[in-house]
Amino acid sequence: MSDFFTKTQMPKSGEYLTGRPDAMSVPAKHFVLGSKMSPPYPDGLELAMFGMGCFWGAERAFWKLNGVYVTAVGYASGLTPDPLYEEVCSGLTGHNEVVRIVYDPQQLSYQALLSVFWQSHDPTQGMRQGNDVGTQYRSGIYFYSEQQKNLARQSLSQYQTALMMAGFGQITTELLPAPEFYFAEDYHQQYLAKNPQGYCGLGGTGVECF
Repeated sequence: MSDFFTKTQMPKSGEYLTGRPDAMSVPAKHFVLGSKMSPPYPDGLELAMFGMGCFWGAERAFWKLNGVYVTAVGYASGLTPDPLYEEVCSGLTGHNEVVRIVYDPQQLSYQALLSVFWQSHDPTQGMRQGNDVGTQYRSGIYFYSEQQKNLARQSLSQYQTALMMAGFGQITTELLPAPEFYFAEDYHQQYLAKNPQGYCGLGGTGVECF
């Protein structure tokens, strides 16, 4: 079986790595925003979570927005507890590379976050994003409320219509209740701020519908 095929197929029962009981060490402050990385967060803030390819570029797309309190990259939508980056890259944890956003809904709407999500990657590529291949690069929206779910469904439908008109295929984005979020290693957090010339595999479709 080719490595390409293995990395683009979710692991079967019995193939998942066991992980570990200890949570990842997390820096106290966001490298760019200076805000608190770990909960509890100030009252009135809400969470959003997206998978859109390499999480370095995904995080940068969101920390720039007014109304964002903090962003963090991590792993979600798999079965291995507290996985390491190398384990996620093996394709044997089932996790996606995700960015979690803590934002003020009085300053920034969930619809605006969805707009950045859709326009910052190609959601039609399945288990890859550009040259990045593997289950951890799949497109995903992980909602924290019924309102977020409904808005995400509506935006998916709108964006699918816009993509079809532009000659793109079917959206492969998974839409699921927000699973447990596991922080990625310290060096991944705000990586492109610490390494301005770092690689970022994200590339949008150029299609707008909001």
